[in-house]
Formats: sequence, structure tokens, C-alpha cells
Amino acid sequence: MDTLVLTRSDVQALLSPDACRVAVEEAFRAHGSGEAPPPAVLGVPSPRGGFHIKAGLLRRGRQFFAAKVNGNFTGNSALGLARIQGVVVLSDGDTGVPLALLDSASITTLRTAAATAVAAQRLANRDASVVTICGCGVQGRAQLVALTRVRPIRHVFAFDIERERSQRFASEIADELNINATAVDDLRAAARASEIVVTCTPSCLPLVFDGFLAPGSFVAAVGADSEGKQELDAALLASVTLVTDVTAQCAAIGDLHHAIKAGILSLESVHAELGEVVAGQKPGRSSPDEIIVFDSTGMALQDVAAAAAVYERAVEAYRGTAIALSA
Repeated sequence: MDTLVLTRSDVQALLSPDACRVAVEEAFRAHGSGEAPPPAVLGVPSPRGGFHIKAGLLRRGRQFFAAKVNGNFTGNSALGLARIQGVVVLSDGDTGVPLALLDSASITTLRTAAATAVAAQRLANRDASVVTICGCGVQGRAQLVALTRVRPIRHVFAFDIERERSQRFASEIADELNINATAVDDLRAAARASEIVVTCTPSCLPLVFDGFLAPGSFVAAVGADSEGKQELDAALLASVTLVTDVTAQCAAIGDLHHAIKAGILSLESVHAELGEVVAGQKPGRSSPDEIIVFDSTGMALQDVAAAAAVYERAVEAYRGTAIALSA
């Protein structure tokens, strides 16, 4: 049986933000209800960056297995390369036959933004319309696009340590999405004026602190996916309702990791995993003034769901390059 090779342009053409959100939502529901085996993650440091492998098994009509191998090298920009490099191997979960080899950067971008949208549907106030995007790269753009599908976003504050990048982001996104957009230098003031805050940076030091957030805020912290990364101050997490994608994983590599290390929080401090909320096993938002943080480290089942959705559409559209690995 041939294996499909699907490039970044293939993935982007075959998987819309809405379709990805639906697939990722089903993955969280399967995780929360115990229908899918627990996903696995492995990190391997490298002198100039690091690798992580995320793998999981998920049924979407048929059984799919996917393993994503991602390299994360912040110095790549100086070489003219993207920071994230890698592939997703999608296999038949019942036979092990490799079905597809996909670009991982596009899968990661789409499924990470989709998880934020799924979380916002249940954890952000329904009328939330002002958002701060902290980190104005590819992921920041995907996050904002995904949020506009689930909340009536009318204004975005764009913050980045590179002022030129935030200005360009605000200008381009205003035209693309037909919303008001402002580049800002004061993250605290922007966050305080927002109902949704998204942090999507490679920061190793906290950016958002206790006192930055207005009552009723929803925060999606998506940048911390290794032990050394941190976007939220540990004291902030002690004053909010905390929802994780995978609690054990967040305790090892997410913002929760730093709060536990500081002795501020424990595993019992976590209100719920997102899958439990999606599956209806635990409540989401309990009041309009509740501040909720979603610690999003990236669940492997998101990768399985997104890759499987791309593969199914590729087969229908006769897209991709078929190769015989066993030849």
C-alpha cells in the first residue's frame, strides 16, 4: 500500500480552521471520556534546541495512530529557517501500515489554534470581543483567526518584543479579518483591557503577571511546551481557575510546571482537563467574572485528529504524492 506525502501547502489547502476545530474537539471529547488511550510525549534536548515526540491513537471511523517528531530551534531565523521543523507519521492503527507523511509545522499551527478555539467556546464569556495576542508570529495569526470563528472579536491588541513585527501583524490582520487592530508596547494595559489573552511565544521568563487580567478574562497560554519555557507567572496561576489540556504533561513542561516547582500549586489545584469539560464531565465557566487560564502544551491526540482529517481529504481530492515505502 502506498504512503501519501503531504506538503505544507497540501495541509493548508486541505484543512480549514473550522474543519480542524471540529476534529480537535472530537479528540478532546475522546480523551475526556476515556475512549482514547492516554497520549504519550518524549522530549530530547539538543545543544541548540530540542526535539519532542508526541504520539497517540484515536478512532475516527477507523483507528489512526500518529507520531509527530518536531525540532524546535530558536536560532534558525539567523539561518533563514523556520524555528519549528518536523514531520507527522500517520498510520493505520489496526495494521500499522504507514498511511501518510505530513509536514508537521502546519499541523502544529492549525491544531494548536483549534485547541484554543475549542477552549474559548467553553471557557470564555460568550460576548468576549477584545483580545490581546502576545507573540505576533505565524501561531499568533492562526490563534486570532481561530478565535474569530467562535467569538465576536472586534478589536485585537498586538504585542511582540519586536515592535516592527507587532505593527506589521496589526496592519495585516486588520485588512485580512476586517477588525480593529492596534500594536501596543504595554502588555499589562492591553491585557487589562481585553477579555481574551493569548500568549504564543518561545519565552523562558513570565510575561503575564498577577494583576494583569480583568475580571472574566480567558487566557490561553500556548507557548510553554518544554521545561525551560514559561509565559505566566506562577503567582498568577494561584489566583485563577486552571484548565489544562493534559494535566500530567502540563505539570512536566507547561506553565503549571513552574507553579508546582515553586510550591504554589499541586496537581489537585487543576480544575479540569479540557477534555473533561468537552465531554461534560466537569463544568466550564461558572460566572461572568471568573478568570480562567487554559494551559495548552499540545496534546498528541490533536495531531492525530488533524493529520487524519488531512489524510481523509487528500484521498478524496486525489492530492499528495504516493510513494511505496516497502518497494
